[in-house]
Amino acid sequence: MKARVTAHSRYTISEIDNRLYGSFLEHLGRAVYTGIYEPDHPQADDSGMRRDVIELVRELDTPICRYPGGNFVSAYNWEDGIGPKENRPTRLDLAWRTSESNQVGIHEFADWAEKANTEMMLALNLGSRGLDEARAFVEYVNHPGGSYWSDLRKKNGRADPWGVKLWCLGNEMDGPWQIGHKSALEYGRLANETAKALRSFDKSLELVVCGSSHSEMPSYPQWEATVLEQTYDQVDYISLHMYFENYEKNTAEFLALPEKLDRYIGTVSGVIDYVKSKSRSKRDVKISFDEWNVWYHERKNDAKRMAEWDWPHAPALLEDIYTFEDVLQVGCILNTFIRRSDVVRIACIAQLVNVIAPIMTVPGGTSWRQTIFYPFKFASTLGRGTALNLDVDCPTYDAAVAANVSYLDISGVHDAASGVLTFFAVNRNGTEHLDIDLAIERFGSPKSVEHTILKHDDLEARNTAEEPNKVVPKQGDGAKITAGGLSLSLPPYSYSVVRVQM
Repeated sequence: MKARVTAHSRYTISEIDNRLYGSFLEHLGRAVYTGIYEPDHPQADDSGMRRDVIELVRELDTPICRYPGGNFVSAYNWEDGIGPKENRPTRLDLAWRTSESNQVGIHEFADWAEKANTEMMLALNLGSRGLDEARAFVEYVNHPGGSYWSDLRKKNGRADPWGVKLWCLGNEMDGPWQIGHKSALEYGRLANETAKALRSFDKSLELVVCGSSHSEMPSYPQWEATVLEQTYDQVDYISLHMYFENYEKNTAEFLALPEKLDRYIGTVSGVIDYVKSKSRSKRDVKISFDEWNVWYHERKNDAKRMAEWDWPHAPALLEDIYTFEDVLQVGCILNTFIRRSDVVRIACIAQLVNVIAPIMTVPGGTSWRQTIFYPFKFASTLGRGTALNLDVDCPTYDAAVAANVSYLDISGVHDAASGVLTFFAVNRNGTEHLDIDLAIERFGSPKSVEHTILKHDDLEARNTAEEPNKVVPKQGDGAKITAGGLSLSLPPYSYSVVRVQM
């Protein structure tokens, strides 16, 4: 199978916001407790944080981490997580039917984030709570001193404010499952008044309003229109979420799902433009895609378990062990975000540790990289710069979610500082090699090329604690310099990173 791709220096999409490669940690399952925090672990530091996990997070180089939820935040009292640990209350978390010890709160998470080299993206409870609690939290986190909440922060051991800029105005408020679920008009009015109060404190804050939880919601996309009509001049981003499933075990259909993701982004981008015009506004609102991942391996079983258990603390929950097939999907999702980076400025893989995550841990034991760790790492560390608008000519197939799905899913990024072009490519064809003529125009002549590949003959191959290196990147030999650019040969069902020094 043959394809042709053209990369031209004048045909660009956008400078990529590094926060496109963000992450997410929720007080859910073992994401926090025995994930990032395990005081009795042999590798725990003085704060009880696992050093091995910190090193893996630093390897991913994720610029932001959204916290503390997620569904958890909609009934969360942030004040429970401050002050002496022995005085912190245990609460029942209604979202996941577990008990929360509050041994990790804003102070502990902030210290961890600094060690992990990531910035905080904090979520506010607009479910069971509202404006007053939100402004108190922002004051506690960001005010230098001389007020009740900032002085309480100092009393609790943090003299300087953290200066968090990025704040989420609730989570999935369109969902009937959400504690404090509201109609679009109710939520939009509350979010707008909360945003106004926060901007009275600091006009430079970046605020994220809730969009649809997924594109199959009955209220989508009217939800976005109504909420933005209420909030447009007060917010900077609207959040979207999407998870990817393959219950039918149909790889071709599974790998076509990013076409649905692309439509979702395009539709909401259109709604943003509509409301901007209707509001006669000069401001630009962008998309924060702050929950995304493959999620289905343990989902149905865990739903049954949650209905039966008796409020355990930090149980194993939503611990999908990812396959090589999921590598291909995550690669396609990240390519979609790169190609839509003009409007999607922030994105957060959900989640970071143990819970549908690229990093797994054993309590008291080892940690390891899941299969999906690698495409995320490659995009995060190598996909920074200017997204290229590639011209792609490739055979296609029809899927239930879309017609004319290209067998080649590819994105390109130019890093002007280093003079490197990076291409991330997925061959969606399961039986044929994909031979690509990649023309490089107006960038100069290629000096060298590197090819890294993720490939396994078994789509169900998994990395585990016992076999952590079953699916790992290898040096490829399918990229060669030609007179006009490159020739690439991609094996069936494979993920490739091609780096060209210009």
